Amino acid sequence: MSASTDIFRLLDVQKTYDVGRAAPSLFARARRRRLAALDGVRLSLKAGESLALVGESGSGKTTLLRVLLGLTAPTDGLALFREKEISALKGEERERFSREVALIYQDARASLNPRLSVLDLVAEPLDHHGLCARHERRERAAALLARVGLPAEMLGRYPSALSGGQVRRVAIARALASNPSVLVADEAVSGLDVSTQAQLLTLLRDLKRDIGVSLVFITHDLGVASYLCERIAVMYLGRIVETGPTREVLTAPAHPYTRALLRASPKFFAPIADPLPGEIPSPVDLPRGCRFAGRCAQAQDDCRAIDPVLSAAGTAREASTREFACLHPLIEGRSSLASVGLHAK
Repeated sequence: MSASTDIFRLLDVQKTYDVGRAAPSLFARARRRRLAALDGVRLSLKAGESLALVGESGSGKTTLLRVLLGLTAPTDGLALFREKEISALKGEERERFSREVALIYQDARASLNPRLSVLDLVAEPLDHHGLCARHERRERAAALLARVGLPAEMLGRYPSALSGGQVRRVAIARALASNPSVLVADEAVSGLDVSTQAQLLTLLRDLKRDIGVSLVFITHDLGVASYLCERIAVMYLGRIVETGPTREVLTAPAHPYTRALLRASPKFFAPIADPLPGEIPSPVDLPRGCRFAGRCAQAQDDCRAIDPVLSAAGTAREASTREFACLHPLIEGRSSLASVGLHAK
């Protein structure tokens, strides 16, 4: 499929921050260290596709989300929306971007103004983008509530009178109001009981199927990712270390970090899972070679000398949908292509 069908494309995106206190002298400033929150991320999202971003806290998911939403510009590389640089969008193009890309916040209740009724909250994007006449807003808002499984009588309520599940549904209705082409959801079902989570995940899956919206779902829950998204990208310390069809990746992970995440995930009627072994390296003082080598049971000598980059799996003649950054992948008979992409630090 050609790049022209990509809604989002990230090309070697880096985002770094200075760390440490400002110093009065030039010599002291020269010693200031830099933290790479994102380090050479390559990723794409196609029309109608659902993509899960997974990884431990501190893996870079939130920074990647901010780059996708245009809330922060990359330090290096390109972040593109419909082949236009997101950070350079201005005027009408920026308005179109804000209408097409809608965010469902992790803390849905905090994202809603408690002084506004559900009617005004859901209709606010309609008013802002001029999508309907004033006398039509109530009918449009009621239709949006119906789409997320809430009755029209909710329009007169305020967020404080809603349950956790109802607040999430209102937030989804509000996100849908601008008729977006992409929904970005940040841990959108976390903190809810299992039955409510299941209802909201089914709602999001049905919305994707019925209206063809693309979905980027940030989560630490591999079960949620497998249920909702057809493609998955696993992040570790600012990089994507494995990506591909969700079922394939979770059934037969190629990267040891992906397997470790699976083993650490809680399962019904099973003992509490063990956490991932070892300590996460400091992002301002990364080790030489593969940044996961110190926690990896499969690590060999070359893993501590060579830093693998994300590259395709298989042979040069195969069209692979799997990519991973590992010198010794767990998939038998599969190796990372692009050995030229491996570099010693």
